[in-house]
Amino acid sequence: MLSTFPTLLPFLLFAFIASITPGPTNILVLSNSARYGFKATLPIIFGACASAAAIVLLVGYGLGESLKQIPLLQYAMQWLGVTWLSYLAWQIYHSATDTFDPDVSGNQKRPGLLTAASLQWVNPKTWMMAMAVVSVFPDNGANRLNHVLYLSFIFFGIALPCMSAWAILGSRVKQLLHSSKALRNFNRSMGLLLAGSTWLSVWIG
Repeated sequence: MLSTFPTLLPFLLFAFIASITPGPTNILVLSNSARYGFKATLPIIFGACASAAAIVLLVGYGLGESLKQIPLLQYAMQWLGVTWLSYLAWQIYHSATDTFDPDVSGNQKRPGLLTAASLQWVNPKTWMMAMAVVSVFPDNGANRLNHVLYLSFIFFGIALPCMSAWAILGSRVKQLLHSSKALRNFNRSMGLLLAGSTWLSVWIG
């Protein structure tokens, strides 16, 4: 494949770095895994990874050019994403500290597959990442659309274990939090980190 897709190896490195580095989605995965366990976080991981891969595919097939022509839509997406993430950060900061049991906590509203998936669609950073991918890595010749398709699947395949690593880290953190005070401090820290990473993206954007 490298003979017809010479940018594959650089893209693998790009996708790994983009997926493994701290950001709002990874913080959300870490927090929920620590509070509800690894298995309960799998829908969030799958939803976020599948949406990001789908956006890469759609941008590569021309939707990104349409988005560039509507600055107001980009602005609206940015602030919708910021508002949603800020609300999730507030929920995490004020979440209950009496139990880690997913069955006992089942009545609490928590992010799931649709939340994580929808968040990517209103996150302008995800769209900008996708535009960078399709601008740099696919061939501009006859193989371009095939390359875009490969890139979307490869990105999904790399993002899945990267986010799962954050979930595993969260499940390990869970084992260390044996008191309500420790859990409350953890929840507040995760809420502040999520809010901070969200508003930092606005500040530097």
